[in-house]
Amino acid sequence: MIDLHCHILSGIDDGAQTVADSLAMAQQAVSEGIHTIVATPHHQNGKYVNERTSIIHQVKQLNDELQQHNIPLTILPGQEVRLYGDLLEDYEAGKIVTLNETNKYIFIEFPSNHVPRYAEQLLYELRVKGMIPIIVHPERNAELIERPDKLYSLVNKGALTQVTAGSLLGKFGKKIKKFSLQLVEHNLTHMIASDAHNITSRGFHLAESYELIEKEFGATVMNDLRENPYLIISGKAIYKEDPEQIRRKKLFGIF
Repeated sequence: MIDLHCHILSGIDDGAQTVADSLAMAQQAVSEGIHTIVATPHHQNGKYVNERTSIIHQVKQLNDELQQHNIPLTILPGQEVRLYGDLLEDYEAGKIVTLNETNKYIFIEFPSNHVPRYAEQLLYELRVKGMIPIIVHPERNAELIERPDKLYSLVNKGALTQVTAGSLLGKFGKKIKKFSLQLVEHNLTHMIASDAHNITSRGFHLAESYELIEKEFGATVMNDLRENPYLIISGKAIYKEDPEQIRRKKLFGIF
């Protein structure tokens, strides 16, 4: 399996803090059937700044460590970019990392409690530049949980989304699990990833989440979600169905 979203680079955000942590995460990933990880450190989230040059350097260093320790895992470069006003300028300046440097797919994070007013315009401008924005963990955004129509609109206009494996398994609570399953059911997400930060409280759970999806939605849906990460790191078009709106049930059907 490929894991598209992981905080495995050490000492640069709230993920692995030491090289030993990175290696422990790598060993856990391999034991769960993962052979490739896209390292996606936080960037411009108000706490961490990780620009392209340093990420590329850290990815090379970790791949060297993995080889020395005979851990059969490949790390590719990525970045979890908090949506911010100077994003396009910083992309032009070479500070932004698209997933595996394909200049096609870019991870975009919203604040946890709302969607910025300028989000739709900035996502549109990214698409004009030839990139496809992937909104990470939309199922954990308070505004999107309450207003799934807003996510539908963004996906309908060309954005993709990535749901966290742990969300599907209830690791973030029942409400987020329910919304995650609704996103899969309504074609409002296009890939699953771990967003792993460590081997204790925020592990991988990728294989478990695929098993759950196959059980709930069938093998075709599961296989598409599992195959899309391979297409993304190659810069190819992914498998996707037309998004559907999540209809909120009305009380007694009279409103």
